Amino acid sequence: MAAANYLRSEDQFLCSICLDVFTDPVSTSCGHNFCKNCITEHWKTNAQYQCPMCNEVFNTRPKLRVNTFISEMVSQFRQSAQQEACSSSSSSSSKSSSSDQQESKPGEVPCDVCTGTKLKALKSCLVCLVSYCETHLEPHLTASGLKRHQLIDPVENLEARMCTKHDKPLELFCKTDQTCVCMLCTVSDHKMHDVVPLKEGYEGKKAELGKTEAEIQQMIQKRRLKIEEIKQSVGLSEEDADREKAEGVQVFTSLKESVERGLKELIDTIEEKQRTTEQQAEGFIKELEQEISELIKRRTEVEQLSRTEDHLHLLQSVQSLNIHPPPTKDWTEVSVSPSFEGTVRRAVNQLEEKLSKEMKKLFESELKRVQQYAVDVTLDPDTAHPKLILSDDGKEVSHGGVKMDIPDNPERFDICVDVLGKQSFSSGKFYFEVQVKGKTDWDLGVARESINRKGDITLSPEKGYWTVWLRNGNQYRALAGPPVRLSLKSRPQKVGVFVDYEEGLVSFYDVDAAALIYSFTGCCFTDKLLPYFCPGLSDGDKISPPLIISPVRVN
Repeated sequence: MAAANYLRSEDQFLCSICLDVFTDPVSTSCGHNFCKNCITEHWKTNAQYQCPMCNEVFNTRPKLRVNTFISEMVSQFRQSAQQEACSSSSSSSSKSSSSDQQESKPGEVPCDVCTGTKLKALKSCLVCLVSYCETHLEPHLTASGLKRHQLIDPVENLEARMCTKHDKPLELFCKTDQTCVCMLCTVSDHKMHDVVPLKEGYEGKKAELGKTEAEIQQMIQKRRLKIEEIKQSVGLSEEDADREKAEGVQVFTSLKESVERGLKELIDTIEEKQRTTEQQAEGFIKELEQEISELIKRRTEVEQLSRTEDHLHLLQSVQSLNIHPPPTKDWTEVSVSPSFEGTVRRAVNQLEEKLSKEMKKLFESELKRVQQYAVDVTLDPDTAHPKLILSDDGKEVSHGGVKMDIPDNPERFDICVDVLGKQSFSSGKFYFEVQVKGKTDWDLGVARESINRKGDITLSPEKGYWTVWLRNGNQYRALAGPPVRLSLKSRPQKVGVFVDYEEGLVSFYDVDAAALIYSFTGCCFTDKLLPYFCPGLSDGDKISPPLIISPVRVN
């Protein structure tokens, strides 16, 4: 009986390193016992051969031999614990039949001990690597040899929770390597690492996951808002498309009707002229036929008289008969030659006038639409060339002719007499108007924020400029690649500049004439855009009018 009580004292058979029942117990010369693998790994990771219990240092590594006595005692202890577990399991088998245990369902962890019908597991043991139902779990709750085992909520694949190197439970978390480790790992591969209990690592990771989840949720929300924004844009685009289609149908229907009406008028004119010609010709033919009839009659009379041989009769008849041809019309200058020359041209000219009127209406409507995107633009003095003079309100710029002593900052143009607007645009549509009245030279448009502002500058889309200029009072050009010469019907007094960032469009308008000057299409904008101005050089002593940013008034 005493032996049995002694066997039940599990504390006598625990390794002080792994805190579990000895496996291959060995003794050091100082008299302390350890698992053979535990003490071997311990000495591998320490500079000295030292006893973990009493800290005695050995000059040389001690030879380890299995302590047969302890080994046999551990074996008897394991057998006793197993018998006690089996006995406890048998005694409770009758109870299990009446207990309200549930059969394992798909997705639930089954008991590994049950034979036949598998009951639902209540706990899993990280030492035994077995999941137990309520009945088979009882030994772990009553037997002293099993009470020290670590129980967790039932899980599958328990082997994955054991260290593959040391065959110990993964109950620690190495923050350095971001991996789960066992107790022995902390004295070997992860000795100098930041290791925390599994629960602490779990809570830290759970907090990180919560933060990540919040970030992901925020990203999802932003994308949902973007979807709504895109849908709204599509809706607005549909409205614009419907309006444009309706206006296009109206304009082209009007043009088609004008063409058809012009063609009908042209055909009617030609046919009327042809009918007049035919009627005139018929009159001439009738008159000629009457004259021919009279001439034939006179010829017959003359012919008959000329055949008589009676001298007296011929002479007497000649006196009473006019032997001369009857009076007729002089047909020398009479002709029928209708002229259709210029008929089609005049009809086309009339159609062109009609088309010009329709185009003017169309551009007036277009200009009104783009004017709705008017923005307030002011000049940026930090970008202005030293010879430029800016008004206090930042709305006017002119060439002063004299270089001012101002700081040469990176934003300032130093060779070209240019200036940029303060406002930048990286999306959407915007429009502004500039008065150019009385000027013989000017440049207008938009430029990328990242353009080079030092030295000579080439105005072109490749260099980040979308501009139109005037030179010598009558030479207009769109500075594309290469420049495009523009033929304008009138000199613009006020120029409107419109940009659709997403569409890649930059258009210039003659505001007073409601006419399109030029459009850059298919542009690819990736940078912020700034309004661009150049008032031209001063003309000797003659004061050149300034460029004036004007308020937009929709007519």
